[in-house]
Amino acid sequence: MSIRHWPSGERPREKLLQHGGASLSDAELLAVLLGSGVPGKDAIALGRELLTEAGGLAALLGRVDGPAPSRGLGPAKRARIVAALELARRSLAEQLQARPSLGSPRDSGDYLSACLRHLPYEVFGCLYLDNRHRVLAFEELFRGTVDGASVHPREVVRACLRHNACAVIFAHNHPSGVAEPSAADRAITRELREALQLVGVRVLDHLVIGHGTPVSMAERGLL
Repeated sequence: MSIRHWPSGERPREKLLQHGGASLSDAELLAVLLGSGVPGKDAIALGRELLTEAGGLAALLGRVDGPAPSRGLGPAKRARIVAALELARRSLAEQLQARPSLGSPRDSGDYLSACLRHLPYEVFGCLYLDNRHRVLAFEELFRGTVDGASVHPREVVRACLRHNACAVIFAHNHPSGVAEPSAADRAITRELREALQLVGVRVLDHLVIGHGTPVSMAERGLL
């Protein structure tokens, strides 16, 4: 039976409007974005299949938002999901930039997680701040494989000077989902902090993004 023939209280779109997004499963939320299913599968069944094949929501979003389309998603359906992801990121970015200042480096965690958590490859990015810890910009600086990204201190210094930053928060993701800082993470953070000290830029934190809450290296005493 097609979803449009279901009782109104069971249809994903109606449930969303009546009870909010939290009342829907991942597959139902995907069904709303997909708009329709494919021959032999309604939108919810298609959503479940995509989640199962990808290995979860984060993996599916990384596949959809990456350069290669996910199997089972045509251009129109893929575009809807990519647009929803980008709207979420922009909303978080607006909230971040509207703050008079960051009271804690962890205030940026939601935005940085939205930018990096779902990616299937490792990315190193930098959040640039002024002397009152107001957000100037966020920029992806280096991209690597799941084995790690090559981070070049000279390029980081150059980027900070270009943005006229007085302080920075680094962030990178672990595609494995395990957010524990590695020995290499600690080493490059020390190297970057020493390089930026020479130009008067403070390193406030380095967030490691995985599943769950980002790990703050500042809170771990690793800066």
